[in-house]
Amino acid sequence: MKLAIVHDYLNQYGGAERVVEALHEVFPQAPVYTSIYLPWKMPETFKNMQIRTSFMQKLPFLERHFKKYLMLYGRAISSLDLAGYDVVLSSSSAFAKSAKVEGKALHICYCYTPMRFVWNYNDYVEKEDFGPLTKKVLPLLMHRLQRWDMKANSGVHSFIAISEYIRKRIQRCYGRESVVIYPPVNTGDFTLSTEPGEYFLVVSRLNAYKRIDIVVEAFNELGLTLRIIGEGPYRQKHERRSGPNIRFLGRVNEDTLRRSYMRCRALVFPGSEDFGIAPVEAQACGRPVIAYAAGGALETVVDGVTGLFFTEPNPRSIVETVGRFTAAESRFQPERIKKNADAFDKEKFKAGIREFVRRKYAQSKQQG
Repeated sequence: MKLAIVHDYLNQYGGAERVVEALHEVFPQAPVYTSIYLPWKMPETFKNMQIRTSFMQKLPFLERHFKKYLMLYGRAISSLDLAGYDVVLSSSSAFAKSAKVEGKALHICYCYTPMRFVWNYNDYVEKEDFGPLTKKVLPLLMHRLQRWDMKANSGVHSFIAISEYIRKRIQRCYGRESVVIYPPVNTGDFTLSTEPGEYFLVVSRLNAYKRIDIVVEAFNELGLTLRIIGEGPYRQKHERRSGPNIRFLGRVNEDTLRRSYMRCRALVFPGSEDFGIAPVEAQACGRPVIAYAAGGALETVVDGVTGLFFTEPNPRSIVETVGRFTAAESRFQPERIKKNADAFDKEKFKAGIREFVRRKYAQSKQQG
């Protein structure tokens, strides 16, 4: 079976790019096709892959202005030459699902979400600082992209969703069925800690939709120590609004991240995420999670056992829930919390992907 991996773009390292790493571990001979690749933005593991890019790789100012090329990504992925492959495995939150296969080749899409900025347009725009001209033009582009997205997903033979939350979104947006294989988390890389925690912790990209602003406001009121790990365009804005009890650590290495999880009292997770890796990593250290009751967190956090949920996306709801947590902090059992995290280990992901691809390929061969 000759297989190729196709990914939207390789210009930043996050949860989706960790999935690409794991997919390449399952299929080490598979080349990775993508629209653009900025090697200085990616870890060393990507230098060991055969990465093949589209015509977009030659465009100027990719690092700074990649968003301005929005309308080219679909065309770039569609232009990739995937002739000769038996299976194309796309890793997609936007454009990779438009990869074109030839003849009887099989296209399986590991879908992080139907395009968020297309299908959740109003929510997306509300949380971004777009100028008036951009806000006027975007609806026209989004309508075009929505039609394009529906056409693109018709070329996918099988969908895999990253969570039950996304499985339902795929059904709602595309009218397509999918199976759930949770994303890989290296739970074995984290050490169980039973020592008392010292501070609350946020681990996140500092983008608008991550809702770090409501955590900052809540902890300004609480006065409790909060550490925030992560970089992004909203860092300075959040720092200006933060009191002395809140410290921004920026981007940290893996060792510092692990130690930070082990020493925290709880991870605070304020966004509605499609899955959310940070809550699983924190639980792998035996640390509870205070999460917004939406999205993937409802599948990875057990309320009252491995953490607590707050029900409204505002500072007041966080303040109230942190108060409940501090009153019951000693009841959370690190061993029980870690056991829950182990259900999302990377090896389970790899086994699930390997079996799904093998089974679908065998079925396609039988069907001729």
